[in-house]
Amino acid sequence: MAPSAPRTRAAAALRMKQIALDNQDRTIRRLRAQLATERRGLAATKKELKETQVALEASHKVIAGLTEIGVSMSKKIEKMKVKKQLVKANHVECHQKFQARIHEAEDSMQAQHLLIEALVDEKDSLLQTIHDLQEANNAPAPFDGDWEEEPEEIEDIPLGEGEIDDE
Repeated sequence: MAPSAPRTRAAAALRMKQIALDNQDRTIRRLRAQLATERRGLAATKKELKETQVALEASHKVIAGLTEIGVSMSKKIEKMKVKKQLVKANHVECHQKFQARIHEAEDSMQAQHLLIEALVDEKDSLLQTIHDLQEANNAPAPFDGDWEEEPEEIEDIPLGEGEIDDE
């Protein structure tokens, strides 16, 4: 049995090496599969990262655009506020001028009213003086209210062609 023992040992050693190689081969295949899976995961992660980066850049552009719009709107609002203040000041000035004109017109009307009252009083006084003078001189009244003659009647004039009858 001695000569077969080394062969058996050698075969056993070879078999052990073959098993070890098979184990290493399986480990290599498993590691390669894990590596492929990790690479696919890494590629997907890189793709997601790139998409996220593109979306982030787009968001930054949108934010910059909105900020620009906001600044523009703020400037317009400020201009509108200034315009509103100018319009309000202009309105107040016009209102004051209009009130001054109204007061002038009221004062003028009051002065005219006083003048009219004075003229009416003077007319009444003059009429009374005339009446008193006529009584003193026994003169007839200038107008007694009766008409001395009848007004003339207007003849109907025939309408010509193309004239309009307003009746």
